[in-house]
Amino acid sequence: MALQWMILAYVVAAEAAVAIIVTLPSPKAVKSRIVSLVSLILQPSLFIIPFSAFQLLDIYWKNEHRLMCSGETCTAAERDRHEKSIYKAQRNAVLCVSACLLYWCIYRICKYHRDIQSMEEVEKRYKEE
Repeated sequence: MALQWMILAYVVAAEAAVAIIVTLPSPKAVKSRIVSLVSLILQPSLFIIPFSAFQLLDIYWKNEHRLMCSGETCTAAERDRHEKSIYKAQRNAVLCVSACLLYWCIYRICKYHRDIQSMEEVEKRYKEE
């Protein structure tokens, strides 16, 4: 299970880096090249959405079927282990949601940039006529 979360963490870090690169101000020619490259990468990297959804379902399933540690029957070590597992589940849920959210943000940024380019081309054609 740890490998899945490590992969998801690396994907989120890569998405964050791409989001920063795409949103940084740069010359128009460089920006269009970056956006076209990122747009090509977006299609194959769509796998992260179902992967994150599956991981969220796994977190939910484990949360619903987790043994509750409450009352006098729990020792301090059991209580600590229970709280640690809850914190890890919350961290992993945030990781899954951020993966989906970052993918959506990158997609929308690239789409807006392509829309702006097409509008600029239309404006250029009208000015030429």
